[in-house]
Amino acid sequence: MAELTRRGVLTLGAALGLAGATQTSTAWSWSGSQSVLGPAAAALGGGSTVDPQWVWDDQIDAIMASVIQNGQVPAVNAAILPWVDNSDPLPTGLPPELASFLQGAVALPAWADRAKLRRAADFNRRKDTYLFMIYGIGGGIMSTVIPREAKSVYWSKGGADMQDRAAKTFSFGYDLSDINAFEPNGQFLVTSNKTRMVHSAVRHFLPQSPYWKAVADETIPISNHDILVTFHSTGTFAHKKLKEWGVPMSAADQDAFLHSWQVALHMLGVRDEYIPATWDAAHAQSAQILTPKLTWTPEGQELAEVLLGLTAQVDLGVTRGFLNEFVRYQLGDQIGDWLGLRRDPVSKATIRNGWPLYIKFREGLLPIAPVSFYIFDQLLRAIAMAFLNRGQSGLTTPITIPDMNRPGV
Repeated sequence: MAELTRRGVLTLGAALGLAGATQTSTAWSWSGSQSVLGPAAAALGGGSTVDPQWVWDDQIDAIMASVIQNGQVPAVNAAILPWVDNSDPLPTGLPPELASFLQGAVALPAWADRAKLRRAADFNRRKDTYLFMIYGIGGGIMSTVIPREAKSVYWSKGGADMQDRAAKTFSFGYDLSDINAFEPNGQFLVTSNKTRMVHSAVRHFLPQSPYWKAVADETIPISNHDILVTFHSTGTFAHKKLKEWGVPMSAADQDAFLHSWQVALHMLGVRDEYIPATWDAAHAQSAQILTPKLTWTPEGQELAEVLLGLTAQVDLGVTRGFLNEFVRYQLGDQIGDWLGLRRDPVSKATIRNGWPLYIKFREGLLPIAPVSFYIFDQLLRAIAMAFLNRGQSGLTTPITIPDMNRPGV
């Protein structure tokens, strides 16, 4: 059994392009000198050597704990509902400490480069089709085999209504990828702060859940480590897949794309000394904290079925078999087997032969659309309709602070 487990892990490592992956946990060894702070990380007095799994978001955590304990969650949710655009004034009616915190938290970090952020927005616009597929199918399903994330999602309030939870998660990615993400008429600076408040509330509630405590290997969820893991399952994974698929990207585009994620991590409360400065640094960090941790859990299995079911229920001619095979195409057969995704040889052949041609056509490298063009476009539409605002019209999915855990089942 041990040999079979080891083989499975090595197969997964190979599938994700990281040789020698193991399930054993290693001590944090990623150097803060590889972060956006660079050599300045040394001035932190060794802070960059502290394992981020023991770092949370102390200031907002204390504030949100007070909000919850004082019964102010409904009032805060009502106050932040109309707060949508980056240029919107801070909501009135917030507790003073929360208002004071948000006043500073909505500002970009001093090292943010607006020119790079604008270039990233244009890059996202040009590559949105591929990013949509990577985030929606690849990163979305990968999250279900990240044990800590799967357990935290499942046992929090959002896990009881995965379509609503998926819409809110999708909204975060949508707002980050929007052409105006960091501009006054964009929404990401607001969305990221709402998400940060939600994370804080979950950190307060989940340790009170006997169901989560029974399966968790951490005492407080959503540490800086956990947020970085999620980044690697989306942003770093996207960078890897775009390169694997031969999508044309200039060095400046890749740098700008990373910069948008660097700013996003900062806005979510990740300390700057943990935020990778280069893609090489990001992939090195991912190899240490993401790939070795991927495995099956019963919570993740159920979440994967729900997420795949959301897309499959949108009848646009996209079969579940095709969806299963696209998951396997992105994540490999090891994860597909863990999740029990039934194979579909015809869909597999269509994807493996048609997706490279689809990319070439969209990049202007092929004069005639491939015969499979329509089904890939339909899959794209199905993901959007299933996840974005619960399939309803409009581009804004309200993000609200939870007031409880998932009830016991």
